[in-house]
Amino acid sequence: MDALRTPPRPNSGRLPLALPRWGRALLATALLLGAGSVAAQTAIVIGGALRADNDAVWQRIVQEAGGPGQARFAVLATAAANPELSAKLIVDVLRKHGAQAEHIPVAPRLEGADLQKNLHDPELIEKIRHANGVFFSGGAQGFIVDTLQPDGKRTAMLDAIWDVYRDGGVVAGTSAGAAIMSRVMFRDALNVMEVMRGTMRDGHEIDQGLGFVGDELFVDQHFLKRGRIGRMLPLMLAKGYRFGLGVEENSAAVVHGGRIDIIGGRGALLVDLRDARSDPALGMFNVRGARLSYLDNGDRHDLRSGVTSPAARKTAAGAAVPVQAAMQVSTQGQGASSRGPVDSFQPDILGDNRIVQAMAELLSSPAAEVRAMAARIRPGATEARDRTGFVFRLYRGAGTQGWIDAEGKDVTLLDVRLDIRPVRLPDPNAAAPASAMPGAALIAPAGLR
Repeated sequence: MDALRTPPRPNSGRLPLALPRWGRALLATALLLGAGSVAAQTAIVIGGALRADNDAVWQRIVQEAGGPGQARFAVLATAAANPELSAKLIVDVLRKHGAQAEHIPVAPRLEGADLQKNLHDPELIEKIRHANGVFFSGGAQGFIVDTLQPDGKRTAMLDAIWDVYRDGGVVAGTSAGAAIMSRVMFRDALNVMEVMRGTMRDGHEIDQGLGFVGDELFVDQHFLKRGRIGRMLPLMLAKGYRFGLGVEENSAAVVHGGRIDIIGGRGALLVDLRDARSDPALGMFNVRGARLSYLDNGDRHDLRSGVTSPAARKTAAGAAVPVQAAMQVSTQGQGASSRGPVDSFQPDILGDNRIVQAMAELLSSPAAEVRAMAARIRPGATEARDRTGFVFRLYRGAGTQGWIDAEGKDVTLLDVRLDIRPVRLPDPNAAAPASAMPGAALIAPAGLR
């Protein structure tokens, strides 16, 4: 239990005393502006379902905290249904990769533990303060904020976690532990369609997060697998976010200042609403001009400059390989030139990885648009709200481009434009001819603009 009992770093979090007074003043100003910071604050957002054998992610987590032999992690399984087991699995993998790691027993579902006593235990708080990394497990993110930030007020233990972070430490979290990284988080919003239809209440579907990634970036997890683009966009519009980052399962985003590195199994979707607009007259969620980019393992994006650097394997002799050129062979000789403005219509854009598939299809097709539908109706739905669906229109912009690796598997897709418009769905209990089925009239261009 003494793994984290190490002395604090010398002069940790303070200005160098050797600097002259004017130099210290300049450095203090830079720190306040978030530029040139001595402390390398790093948040690692893991999309959930992180495999123990995903060495790329685990090694990076340890490396960001000082590397093998230097990294010291406090593990909080506060969100977990079985905190003891969850913490043990995380501690074991971190130790396997050369880190010191210890479970901090603060969790509502930890059997035999006094939650409030442990939460305010000075010894446990000091263990966190002397770590250089904190890892949050998955589970229910509401447990994390309710425990560490009840009624929006930070506890001493959360202050200690922030001290680690401000001193240049790492805060990592998977699934629920990733959800708490934004200043606003989804608390209990598993039904994406309901969020699109307007169910997004403070303290219920959404809540205040812990905010480690800053005020300008919203993050979400299990993103592509569960079609969560449908819930991210309404929240971003409602809460004034420009940037959103949806991290896929068994993947991670390393957020360091304004830089994002993607590592792991699949990747993350970056949303930029700089030019987006919404029409309140439609009476339901809608957006025009959203920008989507898919970043894969090894890709890097700078939020300040807007520049994406694809992984080296997606370049040939220093030149990018456009997705359009790499996939052109799939459309040659198939009458591609005779296609209309719409290449395909996807019936369920909220399905597993469907949004990225639609983006890739747009870039590999001569068609100007790809359209898709989000149209799930519960049996017996009669209210107009409950029978609202949404048409997604993906199209190219001036900066739309893509890269692909030599094997044709991993892609980087940049600046695909997206409009979403609500549509009324027919009564699922009413008989209708085939020509009147959902989508038949919606595929027509006039029905989308």
